[in-house]
Amino acid sequence: MAAPPAAIELDGLTRRYGERVALDDVTLTLAPAATLVVFGPNGAGKSTLLRVLATLLRPHSGVARVLGRALPEEGWAVRGRIGLLTHEPLLYRDLSGRENLRFHARLHGVGFDRVENLLERVGLRVRADDRVHTYSRGMVQRLAVCRAVLHDPEVLLLDEPRANLDPAAADLVEPLIGAASGRTRVVTSHDPAGGLVEADLALGLRGGRAVFVEPADRVRTAEIGALYR
Repeated sequence: MAAPPAAIELDGLTRRYGERVALDDVTLTLAPAATLVVFGPNGAGKSTLLRVLATLLRPHSGVARVLGRALPEEGWAVRGRIGLLTHEPLLYRDLSGRENLRFHARLHGVGFDRVENLLERVGLRVRADDRVHTYSRGMVQRLAVCRAVLHDPEVLLLDEPRANLDPAAADLVEPLIGAASGRTRVVTSHDPAGGLVEADLALGLRGGRAVFVEPADRVRTAEIGALYR
C-alpha cells in the first residue's frame, strides 16, 4: 500500500514583495498530523509562509503543496480543509461572538450546535451575545481560535496562537489547537523551549532563508537564539 502524501511539501519556495525577497528557496516536507514550528525575528518570512500555505499569496517560484494539492493551481481544493489563525482575528467587531461564528458556520455548512459547543469549551458562552468590540484581547483570541477550528480542518496554520492568552485561557484552547488535536500544524513562535516541545520539525528563518530545517529534538535553543542576533 502506498504511503499517504505528505501534508505539506515545499521545494525551493520563493516569494517576493517587489524587490524584497520574503521567502528564499525554502524546502521541507511535513508528515500528516505532524507539527512544524517556525522560528525567526520579525520580518523573517514566518507570516508570509503561513499566507502562502493558506492560499492567500501566490509563490513566485518553487513548489508548494498542501494535502497533496499544488498551490496556487489547486488551492480551491484545500481552502476548506485549512484553519488559519493570524494576528488579525478575522472577526466582525460589530457582531456578537455567536453571530460571528454562525456566519462562518454558514460559509462552511456547519451546524450551529458546533458553534455552541466551541463557545462553551473556550469559556465564552456567557458573553456570546456581546459585540466583539467589547471583548478583551484574550477573549478575541479565544473567539478567533473557535473560528479557525469551526469547520474541523485537517491543517492548522497558527501565527503565535497563544498571544494575549493568560495561562487559564491557554489551557482552554489547547485541546482545539494543540498537538493533541491530531491535526497537521504549522506554528510560528518566539518561544524556543515551548515551541520545540510541541513540534516534530523545526524551521529557522532569517531574511526569508531557511537557516535550519531539522527534527525538533535535534535543535538547540542556542541555534534559535542566533536567529535573532
